[in-house]
Amino acid sequence: MKFLKGLDRKTERADSGAAIRLGDGGRELGEGVSWGLILVLFMRLLALLWVFQGLTQWGAILLPRQALLENVTPIWGAAVIFFAIIDLVAAVGLWLATPWGGVLWLFGAVAQIVVALAIRSFFNMAWIAVNCVLIVAYFVLTWQAVQSGATFKMRKRRLI
Repeated sequence: MKFLKGLDRKTERADSGAAIRLGDGGRELGEGVSWGLILVLFMRLLALLWVFQGLTQWGAILLPRQALLENVTPIWGAAVIFFAIIDLVAAVGLWLATPWGGVLWLFGAVAQIVVALAIRSFFNMAWIAVNCVLIVAYFVLTWQAVQSGATFKMRKRRLI
């Protein structure tokens, strides 16, 4: 039994640095909403969308209707390659609900907005609005998850 107690402590310490912990502190007392869980679900839906975008960019590189990189400007080709890589890497990080996944996704989303403004035909202009809404939703959900976890921990300390 002593071995199991030590194992529990090691497991607890290893998990203490996790970005989002679903099991503890995700809810305020008296509320049924787990903002941490909602944030993870949002990140997973974003991950699916970003996998689709990344595979679309890779399809443009690997399966072009005509020679892609020979018929476009260098900036267009660089943008296709950049988004083919960053979208898939960000999707993995989002699916795992890691902080670096959120940061890479934000970087990619802001880059998409900049590219949509710089190269008018690369992204649809409506995609700027979609990215802005997704960015705002991500920040609101992250703030709510942090606030509900912090409030729960403060109330828990008062109760003990």
